[in-house]
Amino acid sequence: MEGKSVEIMIIKVQNVSKRYRNVNALTDFSLEVAPGSIYGLIGPNGAGKTTLLRILATLIVPSAGQVWFGNEEVSQSPDVIRSKVGYMPDFFGVYPDLTAVEYLEFYAGIYAIARKKRARIVTDLLELVDLSAKRDAFVETLSRGMKQRLCLARALVHDPAVLLLDEPASGLDPRARVELRELLRTLQSMGKTILISSHILLELAEMCTDVAIMQGGRLVLAGNVEQVSRHISGERQLEIRVLGQTREALQLLKELPDISSVSEGNGKLLEARFSGDDEAQHRILAQLITRGIPVVSFALRSGAGRLEEVFMSITKGGSVS
Repeated sequence: MEGKSVEIMIIKVQNVSKRYRNVNALTDFSLEVAPGSIYGLIGPNGAGKTTLLRILATLIVPSAGQVWFGNEEVSQSPDVIRSKVGYMPDFFGVYPDLTAVEYLEFYAGIYAIARKKRARIVTDLLELVDLSAKRDAFVETLSRGMKQRLCLARALVHDPAVLLLDEPASGLDPRARVELRELLRTLQSMGKTILISSHILLELAEMCTDVAIMQGGRLVLAGNVEQVSRHISGERQLEIRVLGQTREALQLLKELPDISSVSEGNGKLLEARFSGDDEAQHRILAQLITRGIPVVSFALRSGAGRLEEVFMSITKGGSVS
């Protein structure tokens, strides 16, 4: 894809509120998004995720507060901001009588991209989202996963620095979700900053560098995945798999001062909670090896499950959206 150099911008949401008649969709909401990050927005129904993305996309105006993209405030320069942002809503309109190529060329025209450049841009985008083989297929014949990728290509047609994706994995099968995740990582490697809302917590933990938990239009907690996962207990969790001597390993771990609790999971997997740093992690491994316990794997638990625990704790088990 032929692209301009990516602009480095910090996105700042400062004390933003949005009221619809008697409903507060957002209340005094503040957030800062670093350039090049994949920032996940999670929360139950009515948390305000979609409202926030629409404000960032300049589709609606906040009732109070300001939003900055670098040195430009959204309300003062909406047209400039639109040129820097690609928005993919949770529902999208398609034109069934258009082919994939015609669909993207139509949107390239909306963004006033010169005709002589459109063909190359469309070809590059179709290759990026792995739809080159479907370039002449009618949109209505594409699978849901293909339509999602086509709409992501539509959001990229003007080569924006920021992508706003509202529930992009909704309704996708597992393979399509994996493909979408890899595509977003590719876009991040190209310097794009991505904000993504999703109720699929596993996807967010595996995909995002940072997350924000929202409830009732307010920001509850934000930070990188590790920071958010540690928020509730202040602890991290180790997953240790041993080849043998499970009882000996379990007893040793219980005796170590860095470990607050340990339990035996499936097979020969041991799960240990500890509050130390990386040095403490190294000491625990060294103790196991010194005792001659055959360690097959030793790693921090992935953020996915722990992020879900934090989410359920903070939102009191509310439905996810």
